[in-house]
Amino acid sequence: MPQRDDNDFERRRQRIIDGALQVVAGKGFEPAATRDLAEAAGIKSPGLIYHYFEDKADLFRHVIEQRVPVIDLFNHAETIYALPPREALTVFARGLLGATDSPQTVAMMRLIVGESIRHPGVAEMLNRLGPGRGFAFLRGYMERQMEVGTLRRTEPGVAVRCFVGPLFAFIVTKVVFPQPDSATLTAEAMADAAVDVFLRGMGSHDA
Repeated sequence: MPQRDDNDFERRRQRIIDGALQVVAGKGFEPAATRDLAEAAGIKSPGLIYHYFEDKADLFRHVIEQRVPVIDLFNHAETIYALPPREALTVFARGLLGATDSPQTVAMMRLIVGESIRHPGVAEMLNRLGPGRGFAFLRGYMERQMEVGTLRRTEPGVAVRCFVGPLFAFIVTKVVFPQPDSATLTAEAMADAAVDVFLRGMGSHDA
């Protein structure tokens, strides 16, 4: 296929992903009709969407993978695993909390929670894409750092939960139940503080 055709294919594919993010964030996964997705993407025939994606679930998966920034970190695990704890955990924390600065990503976060509660099948798919990969990613990193002695030895799953707990508390108190300081407490400041507190508690040489 000529290169120009490849570029056209990818541009239209990205337009569909952007349109799907807009529609699904506003309506939800199940109510989002193919015609709504096509209209948002500027495509005349709704059926053309399935020339680019297997089905609506496949499209939704690509939306999550490409438009939720922290997901991309999992594709560079070995690079991050090579970093010392303060640097690696800060990259993760800022990547996760930085998503709260984008209105569309915030809408997607709310959607993910709601869709997961209502639809177990969607929850399973989303867990494979995000939380499950994130947990495995952090657990693997914690285990490696415990083995070399930069983190105090404890149950890795407990360590992961102690680390991500404050991060999700920040997301909830900014996105779901906004608190008075939500407008002034930055994601970067929260990420740095969470990493610092965690490393001090873990007796890290990097604290």
